[in-house]
Amino acid sequence: MRDARVVLSAPVAEFVKRGREPVVTQTLRSTAAATISYVVAVRLSSEPAPLTAPLTALLVVQVTLYSTLTTGIRRVNAVVAGVLVASAFSVLVGLTWWSLGLIILASLVVGRIVRVSEFVPEVAISAMLVLGVPRVASTAWDRVLETLIGAVVGLLFNFLLAPPVWVATAGESVEGLARRMRQLLLRIGEGLTEPIPVEHAASRLHEARRLDHDISEVDAALRQAEDSVRLNPRVKEGLLHRVVLRTGLDTLEICTVVLRVLARTLTDLAKEREREALFAPEVGAALQELLGLVADAVVSFAVMVTTDVTRSAETAEARLAEDLDAARASRERLAGLLLAEVRRDPEQWQLHGALLAELDRILDELDLEHRSRRLMEELDRASREQRERHPRLTAAWQWGRRKFTRRGR
Repeated sequence: MRDARVVLSAPVAEFVKRGREPVVTQTLRSTAAATISYVVAVRLSSEPAPLTAPLTALLVVQVTLYSTLTTGIRRVNAVVAGVLVASAFSVLVGLTWWSLGLIILASLVVGRIVRVSEFVPEVAISAMLVLGVPRVASTAWDRVLETLIGAVVGLLFNFLLAPPVWVATAGESVEGLARRMRQLLLRIGEGLTEPIPVEHAASRLHEARRLDHDISEVDAALRQAEDSVRLNPRVKEGLLHRVVLRTGLDTLEICTVVLRVLARTLTDLAKEREREALFAPEVGAALQELLGLVADAVVSFAVMVTTDVTRSAETAEARLAEDLDAARASRERLAGLLLAEVRRDPEQWQLHGALLAELDRILDELDLEHRSRRLMEELDRASREQRERHPRLTAAWQWGRRKFTRRGR
């Protein structure tokens, strides 16, 4: 009986867990907002099927409150501009092939003028839909009304039910990138005491280049997270969250570039030593050890960057400090071994020096003091730019946050 309860409770627990994910929450929010806007539009609009309202609400209720505000304003501007263009053309000309071409051209130009960004085609679509009906005047204003209903419902929906915060999702993406970098570093350290085919070394170089695509995906997730904490009342330190994750990704991106150069150096060394071991046994073992320690430090850095709780952050920081200390000690042993090997065979001394310089650059980027200094600089810069760009909005938002905090107490 007990086993049966465990079997039955497992799917329920999984369903509850999935229901808390931001993607599921966003799907439910969008569906509810579209349905409510349709119900309101049926009562207020004279159209038999006012589908423009739920369509607008569906597009306005974006994944973040910040993008909801900006998207709603641009979409309403796009529809109103299209309706005005169609109304003007309906007075002058009817619907013919050449007037359709003119209205599309005029709508796209007007869309650029009013700066509706990605909703420029919406201006032309609204104009064509309105121009193609017999009662242009009533249909035009019905379409404006439906758009306003959908936009207002979407905005109110996001104000009353705050959108999910995507910081955790972006943090998972950052950690995933760090773990892929770790796996590549470990693979680069394999077989260093044996002859390595050039094709094998080149495959590691191609793998390092593919990390650029991973960087782009993580950057997209991070931009979404940055928008989710803007103007969100559930986030107390929105700027801090944005800067911590952004600077962390910048550091990993620099390390990715250096990692690609490191793979290039080993590929060049493999070309020079096609029929002999890449390194002597002692040197190869020391380099493999160092690459493993650097790989662990990269993951520890990502965990530290994506950790919110103070105690967990201190633990992650201590772990990173231990990894960096071990890596620096290993680096000193490797430097001595490489120096002895260069003295015996100075032919590829520049490649050995490049290896040390590239590993030093990664360790320097992961350094805690370097991280703290960079973080403070970015926080100061971001705060200064925000105050200079929107002084009144910043003051009003800070006043509202203080009121909200006092009520919460």
